[in-house]
Amino acid sequence: MPSPTPHRPVLLGLAMWSHNHWQQSLYGNGCKSGDRLAKYAEVFHTVEGNTTFYATPSLGTVKKWHDATPDDFRFTFKFPQAITHQQQLAHCDQLVADFLSVMAPLVDKVGLWTIQLPAQFGPDHLGALEQFLNRLPRHFPVGVEVRHPAFFQKGEAEKQLNRLLLDHQANRIIMDSRPVFAAAPTTEAIIDAHQKKPRVPVHAIATADHPMIRFIGHPEEADNDPFFANWLARLPQWLADGKQPYLYIHTPDNNRAPELAARLYQQLQKVSPIALPDVSLPPDDSAAQFSLL
Repeated sequence: MPSPTPHRPVLLGLAMWSHNHWQQSLYGNGCKSGDRLAKYAEVFHTVEGNTTFYATPSLGTVKKWHDATPDDFRFTFKFPQAITHQQQLAHCDQLVADFLSVMAPLVDKVGLWTIQLPAQFGPDHLGALEQFLNRLPRHFPVGVEVRHPAFFQKGEAEKQLNRLLLDHQANRIIMDSRPVFAAAPTTEAIIDAHQKKPRVPVHAIATADHPMIRFIGHPEEADNDPFFANWLARLPQWLADGKQPYLYIHTPDNNRAPELAARLYQQLQKVSPIALPDVSLPPDDSAAQFSLL
């Protein structure tokens, strides 16, 4: 059973912890690639562990991730695609057991185990999701991301999904891709994002205590502000209700994702009903310190 989630009102993070473009803005001069996670964890509270979707890491790697991060850091790891996409949550007990066995050294630092489901996983598959959730350990912290259109039409299918998540205290993961789709397809990164990111309505519902927002940003930082305005209304309400959201910031190439995360977090600080701790990017020789005051 994981330890309690650290007492932070909002857990802020990015889609990854290692990116060459962040050498100056996040890691600082002289930082080796093997030290990037530790440097990242000095600034951000959490990270999306997307790598586990494609391949299960070695036990040695998992232990290194544990040792590189403080006790109050939180990962959100995706179940492997072999479980969610190939098996679609059915007949996969051994796959789940094997995956969780390898990830066991990090269990106390996992805030959410995330289930990203393919677009073809629709209303007829909700029974498989229910059975899967029933087989997970009691009080297992989980988030579920759906992509089938029926789950975004506010009809009976979406109601059934939300009731299922509420009953199991599973968090509905919210994808906000509006900003990136508002960007003109002028670069390879934007074109790639338009092809790969789901374009689904934003249904900001909290089905458990840790709603997770994946904000896919516009490459121009200021152009994200109108889209984030919705969250400046919703997040304070969740905080007032005692929720502890996870907020992940992406951009098409993620080059300036740390700066965008700092910008949006600063806006949230101003309207939050609860004091949010500051987040600062480290100073370096070529960039001034970005500090949230």
